[in-house]
Amino acid sequence: MRTHSFLPVFSALAVSTAFLLASPAMAEVVKYKATLDGSQQSPPVTTKGKGTATLTFDTTKKKLSWDVKYSGLSGPATAAHIHGPAAMGASAAPVIPFKGKLKSPIKGSATLTDAQAADLAAGNYYVNVHTAANKDGEIRGQIEAAK
Repeated sequence: MRTHSFLPVFSALAVSTAFLLASPAMAEVVKYKATLDGSQQSPPVTTKGKGTATLTFDTTKKKLSWDVKYSGLSGPATAAHIHGPAAMGASAAPVIPFKGKLKSPIKGSATLTDAQAADLAAGNYYVNVHTAANKDGEIRGQIEAAK
């Protein structure tokens, strides 16, 4: 009579279960940043305005969150967005509007499409803050991976 060992079967089952349970923990959160000023506008704007944007992207939920802080603008912000796809110095249409109050800090989030996530990862998005005196944007910053 031959006996079979179930140890290899149980080991494979345990490893498979561990991978399935660990999958949600493998979600990656990628950090991005942007430094905003008038020199990055196209064409450049002379302003005392400046700012920073810190962004995080959850690759599993495809959720982008932002915190944009600025000061020294010529007047109140009239609009603020993420624009793209565009390399530094190039212009593009808004793709993610910032909703609600535009006073500093501007905080919010949005769910991205796969194409938007790819453009974000490629560095093809920028943050732009507009004012009445600078309708095309007073300060701008290209979004890049944080180091």
